[in-house]
Amino acid sequence: MYKKIGMVAMLALGMTLAGCGYGSHNGTVSGNWTATLITPPGGTPVFAFSTALTQSSGGALTFTNFTFTTAGTCFATGPFTETGSVSLSGNYNGNVTGSFASTISTMFPAGTNNMLTLMGTVAGNTITGTWTLTGGTGCAGNGNFTATRM
Repeated sequence: MYKKIGMVAMLALGMTLAGCGYGSHNGTVSGNWTATLITPPGGTPVFAFSTALTQSSGGALTFTNFTFTTAGTCFATGPFTETGSVSLSGNYNGNVTGSFASTISTMFPAGTNNMLTLMGTVAGNTITGTWTLTGGTGCAGNGNFTATRM
């Protein structure tokens, strides 16, 4: 009799947790993202881009369809190299949290390449953090960014 009560209780607990989304894990940042990079103190937008991210099991990111929607002179022409990684936790029901790092750089055959580095924090469908730009003449700066999963 106690076995039956225990089995019923375990079944009810399992169904309750599944109903809360506990059994649904989408702990990645894979998807379509848009980002806006601003400079302080006025929050003037400097760069904006969109991309599709695919996260591998080790946390490495693959960028596809990367497009600057606001590029300025530093990223006026490609090709570009995009690399990135994430370290995530708390991924129950798709609510991921963790750290994010990415680098976008030009691939000029001669001369100085421009490098945009993003460091941030993932919170669900948003990544916020800081950016730094180094490179050729006129291509230096820093500020804050926000990326949103579409």
